[in-house]
Amino acid sequence: MNDTAKKPVAAAPSSHQERKKRTITEIRDSKQTGEKMVYMSVPDYTSAKWAEMAGVDVAVVGDSLAMVAHGHPSTIPATMDMMVMHALAVRRGAPNTFVLGCMPYQSYNTIDRALTNAARFMQEAGSDAVKPQGGKSQAHILKAIVDAGIPTASHIGLTPHTIAMFGGFKIQGRTADAAMKILEDALAIEDAGCFMLEFEAVPAKIAEVISRQLTIPTIGIGAGVGTDGQILLCYDLLGVFTDFKPKFTKRYTNLTEVAVGGIQQYVAEVKSGKFPDDQHSYSVKDDEFEKFLRLVEKRKHI
Repeated sequence: MNDTAKKPVAAAPSSHQERKKRTITEIRDSKQTGEKMVYMSVPDYTSAKWAEMAGVDVAVVGDSLAMVAHGHPSTIPATMDMMVMHALAVRRGAPNTFVLGCMPYQSYNTIDRALTNAARFMQEAGSDAVKPQGGKSQAHILKAIVDAGIPTASHIGLTPHTIAMFGGFKIQGRTADAAMKILEDALAIEDAGCFMLEFEAVPAKIAEVISRQLTIPTIGIGAGVGTDGQILLCYDLLGVFTDFKPKFTKRYTNLTEVAVGGIQQYVAEVKSGKFPDDQHSYSVKDDEFEKFLRLVEKRKHI
């Protein structure tokens, strides 16, 4: 007998297995411990379950869901109601994972609005922290949210909420002066009391040098390996969203190809009458079926 046939098959991981949620202290201290934190942007219940089953440290409810889940051309159409709805689904899908809610466009343009909307993520959706965008110019708003007792992160470099001012999706920090502005933004975020910041589309060398100047951890998306952690969109890395592929996205699989192939097979089997077969249909006892046929015949003569 082949010995390999005796080997037990590993059980599939379960989202219901006991898993200790990462704490804000663990995330903040990862800068000193050297642990690389893994963040993933997830838009819904199922992808949140995948994130928890796979061991992702932080599930991010990013406003990129306006694009990948709602078909908008940018993140700008995302609203607080939309974000809270998705954050609730993510919370249900990943009950033992730290959830970070991204505050959408214009939801934090004043202190009062920022406090109200940050509280919605915490109270209505059960998120563990929030993330607006911006650095030095937004420092007073970041500090106000932190002072209200809400764990807060921020996002600099290429900030999608100000994409119109950049003239499109363009790399940030490629000149010394531009890189210094990102450094000043990063220091302002740290001074405001944020527990983490995200770099997007920043040259790897620049992001690494700036990260070294900070006491809070950094995560990168298109910012090289020198940050303290990484984030990608679940739908990007799995090949679910295929409208475009950013340079910084690595596709670990192509679920769209798998899904379309499966659907094509379904279409073909329905057209040919191969599906559903007996295996995928419900049965009835012969005597009951015969009785039913007699009743049908009797009804014809009424």
